[in-house]
Amino acid sequence: MTKNNYFTHESAYVDEGCTIGKGSKIWHFCHLMPNCIIGKNCNLGQNVFVASKVVLGDNVKVQNNVSIYEGVICEDNVFLGPSMVFTNVYNPRSGVIRKDEYRKTIVRKGASIGANATIICGNNIGKYAFIGAGAVIKFEVPDYALMVGVPARQIGWMSEFGERLEFDNNGIAECSGNGDKYQIKENNVTKIS
Repeated sequence: MTKNNYFTHESAYVDEGCTIGKGSKIWHFCHLMPNCIIGKNCNLGQNVFVASKVVLGDNVKVQNNVSIYEGVICEDNVFLGPSMVFTNVYNPRSGVIRKDEYRKTIVRKGASIGANATIICGNNIGKYAFIGAGAVIKFEVPDYALMVGVPARQIGWMSEFGERLEFDNNGIAECSGNGDKYQIKENNVTKIS
């Protein structure tokens, strides 16, 4: 069914008080809790859970079976792969209430998180970072970083276009996908064209 310029599948539950942007699509068996914010042109695949106070920017793509818990903010153009996992409490116990201990996690603009990856709460993901499938993130991830493994380790850098960057002796790399140029200085990557 289409409401207010966004689409919601009839099997989805959208609680009162959600804000959903124009052109977004909420698919089968999703549940959006009160007071979450979904930007414009987002796509939430089958069986996605979005907790209260979660914020998704514009054009965020959430694949099937992802739960986005309170404390998570995804900026524009973020990709969340199938069955990837966010946490929001560092040391959960069933018998101990820790709702006042939720840790914030920010996924910066353009970042991609692969299928079945796990993001331990309180660790921000830099802009255009690329988290490989199955990786476990236990610390802050720099902008443009390519992370893989358990626990994750950085093995390189990625362009905004999603191609691996190879830096020359002058610290310059050109994206093979679109020709954009990047510079690395003191282990920080910036786009220069």
